Amino acid sequence: MDNDTGTGNDSNSDNPENNPGNQEQNNAGGKGNNISEDGKQPVENVDDILVIVNKKRYLESDYKPVDLVIPNVKFSFDGEHEKKYMRKEAAEALEEFFGQAYEEGIYIFALSGYRSYNTQKWLFENRASKIGEEEANKLIARPGESEHQTGLAMDITSQSVQFDLKEKFGETEEGKWVKDNAHKFGFIIRYTKDKEDITGYNYEPWHIRYVGKEAAREIYNKGIAFEEYFD
Repeated sequence: MDNDTGTGNDSNSDNPENNPGNQEQNNAGGKGNNISEDGKQPVENVDDILVIVNKKRYLESDYKPVDLVIPNVKFSFDGEHEKKYMRKEAAEALEEFFGQAYEEGIYIFALSGYRSYNTQKWLFENRASKIGEEEANKLIARPGESEHQTGLAMDITSQSVQFDLKEKFGETEEGKWVKDNAHKFGFIIRYTKDKEDITGYNYEPWHIRYVGKEAAREIYNKGIAFEEYFD
């Protein structure tokens, strides 16, 4: 979710297997009745691969995954940066994903993975100062509500979109390949065009989220949003 300048923006920029209904609560890590007046609740089971972070389930400001590593893939930028990191399992899956892409002549690049709470706070406040908080909330995650803080998400790009995060990436050869193959490696396109009312974010063909092969395959085959996987 959300690129370095915004979410859904086309500018530069406890896991019971037999009860899916309860699975969402447990994977998301909601703390029971600890729900605020606006319907939001903190995520408790933060290290679950199937954890849900969205506009209603947020991560605490001090959360940082303990197993962050830099995947051995090509990035669209040079130098050291926190956004090169992912959780180890997700990073290894990304390496396999990118490896297959390159074998098939699909040249994709990693752009933005892990993002700290404070970085997200700066990004949101910077955007809100320019377009207003209400509009910013449609385009970029508030601090604590970004999947990037989980270390399980990666924004990807290609030369065909000038190494940027643009909606038209979904129309490119690279974007179509990503859509058709991500699930084989445990990733999903987290914010699809037809599920904006459920995810709360605009279509982002560049944002892939690691959920593991089993969940990714089911989500892809059924054409559902991540939130719907637990219904």
